[in-house]
Amino acid sequence: MRAMILAAGYGTRLWPLTIDRTKPAIPFMGRPLIGYVAEYLARFGFDGVVVNLHHQPDSVRAALGDGSLYGARFHYIEEPVILGTSGAIDNARSLLDDGAPFVVINGKLATDIDLRAALETHRRTQALATLVLRPNPARERYSTVEIEEGRVTGFGGHPAPDEPGEPLMFTGIQILDPRVFELIPRGVFSHSVTDVYVPAIGRGERISAHVSDGAWYELSTVRRYLETSLALMKGEGRDVEMGPGTAIEPHASVAESVLWENVRVASGARVRRCVLGAGVTVGPSEVLENVAVVRAELARGVEPPPKGLKGEFRSTNFVAPIPE
Repeated sequence: MRAMILAAGYGTRLWPLTIDRTKPAIPFMGRPLIGYVAEYLARFGFDGVVVNLHHQPDSVRAALGDGSLYGARFHYIEEPVILGTSGAIDNARSLLDDGAPFVVINGKLATDIDLRAALETHRRTQALATLVLRPNPARERYSTVEIEEGRVTGFGGHPAPDEPGEPLMFTGIQILDPRVFELIPRGVFSHSVTDVYVPAIGRGERISAHVSDGAWYELSTVRRYLETSLALMKGEGRDVEMGPGTAIEPHASVAESVLWENVRVASGARVRRCVLGAGVTVGPSEVLENVAVVRAELARGVEPPPKGLKGEFRSTNFVAPIPE
């Protein structure tokens, strides 16, 4: 079975962590983030995986190779300009359209949602597309999806605090019938799949809703990246992730943190609720809490993107507070 991981974004909300690599290549639970997503797909029998690339594509290729380490065969397709979701799908038409349904998933997710059950919903309802949804009881700022008797009927804005009922949100996982290619405008950049579904619904096409209560995390910001890492580590009975070549000296205190490759934490230092990027050195008696840190040499002379974290230079590091 075939699948596509959407991985062409800039990852600006993850800045400064994405200063030296693109979002799919950032470390997550012992492998690149997109490798984690590929392993998820492989568990359900998806071994042919298309990965669209744009920003710093070589960092993804270097981190992932051919995908065999993650149980998949990767087919990379580069976009000279970002095409948006439906444009990216259309651009990969030759790799996805073998006459069978295929899965499209955002490359910034960590989840255990049962794809087999979602595929069964898609096959049973013979839908043009099936969107995997989940309840949003906390009313986080995700667009709502309106359904009726198992069909998607429309899309709304962010849920209001006093809105009755429990809103549903899109997980970024969808199953598509190849017929969808007939509805995607050719050569349209930054065209969203939602823009395809709304007129399709108006013409009577069935867009099915598969509602799941599986675990689901979205890693689009530094705070979500850290909190998701901590949640998954807690399930393994630990609270620190260490990349290759990283060392914590005796009498240093490190808790609830993610340390990338070749990090050094000196004796007497204290680190809590932090993400330390590759090659960062934390000096003796230095205290870091609730911050993202990269090497200063990477950030000097670089203007943070509008949605990136703002920070300051401290010795050999660039330190950016993680907002609550």
